[in-house]
Amino acid sequence: MAHANDPGYPDSYYLATAIGIEDRPSLEEELTADVCVIGGGFTGLSAALNLAEMGMSVVVLEAERIGYGASGRCGGLVGSGQRQDVLEAEEQFDVARSRQLWNFAELAKEEIRSRIEKHDIQCDLQKGQLVGVHKKSYLGWAQEMSNALTERYEYPFCRALNAEEVREYVATDDFLEGLYDTEAMNLHPLNYTLGLARAASEAGVRVFENSRVQSYTSTDPAVVKTATGSVKASFVVLGCNGYLGKLEPRSAGKIMPINNFMLATEPLGEERALELINGRFGIHDTRFVVNYFRLSDDYRLLFGGGENYRPDFPPDIAKFVRRPMLKLFPQLRDVKIDYAWGGTLSVTVNRLPHLGRLEPNVYFGQGYSGHGMITANFAGKVIAEAIAGVAGRFDVFTNLPIHTFPGGTHLRYPGMVLGMLYYTLRDRL
Repeated sequence: MAHANDPGYPDSYYLATAIGIEDRPSLEEELTADVCVIGGGFTGLSAALNLAEMGMSVVVLEAERIGYGASGRCGGLVGSGQRQDVLEAEEQFDVARSRQLWNFAELAKEEIRSRIEKHDIQCDLQKGQLVGVHKKSYLGWAQEMSNALTERYEYPFCRALNAEEVREYVATDDFLEGLYDTEAMNLHPLNYTLGLARAASEAGVRVFENSRVQSYTSTDPAVVKTATGSVKASFVVLGCNGYLGKLEPRSAGKIMPINNFMLATEPLGEERALELINGRFGIHDTRFVVNYFRLSDDYRLLFGGGENYRPDFPPDIAKFVRRPMLKLFPQLRDVKIDYAWGGTLSVTVNRLPHLGRLEPNVYFGQGYSGHGMITANFAGKVIAEAIAGVAGRFDVFTNLPIHTFPGGTHLRYPGMVLGMLYYTLRDRL
């Protein structure tokens, strides 16, 4: 088990309970491979593992440590569908396209389940997810979603709950209705990511940490350079998401990196924990700046809430996240906070995932908009398929309309702050 001061990782509850952290070398030589994957999170590792299983030679270059970014710090909720729900997708596209995206998400859930079973990944997989409806103008949404999924998506696993029924699941007065999904999941994200890395290594993938990519070419072969080494590869996969930085300006303007924050309380004890949440399922609400939470296996509350749009984190993350936690659970005022941490994800303007091909041999996946557990893992899989010459599912994602943030990378932050202030105000009305 890792320790909270493990070098190279931010302190978090996930780090303190990590299984299988390995010290991997940094790249200090010139290598050749079929594919060079940049980024050691969900997207990159999924792509690498799938490519290796297809018989390709793969090198993964991670700037920090495996699972250092959102893949090792997120809420761990594996929700059904896309970040945009089916009602929104039907309105933007049509039922056929919405069904296609829904079915991809179902395949993504199966990919995660099968990886966990096949590679014996110890990541505390649990089933069930509740969406809590927090404002009156949303009343009726849960029943409409349940009906739509049963009638048009062959998914009879969601049930609408009234306020009294929601209270049987979670002890907050904040939710006016709910939607319970028995087939959604949650897990320990860092341990899942570490398990994927182990599986990739066992499949022959060469994984390097502390190997920040400084530049790459889109020649044939491409040349990917770090400070101390390089990789020549027929294909390059960018799996950087919110940590893309200035590496690839052509795709950076389509995403907005934002910081999200979590805490872990002290252990509540089984009795008090189950009075708070009646089971080990995941919960999130309908706010634009979403709150999400669940119980750990040692009966802590893991709670995520609050965002900022600057490079730096709040000086006191525990205080920052405790505020929305107490709005939902004022009965926890006496509870101590043992861990608090933040991480960076990326969002797109319309919350659709952004996958694409920048050159014939350069692929990327990003912009999962808080739905990365499920979408990023599947993005890696369909990118691998496309590189192998089967691009049908990849092309469905590349044809989604992804808008550039107004002002591009230079002016997107002021616009985003104004937009988030607007939606935060709407959350309260």
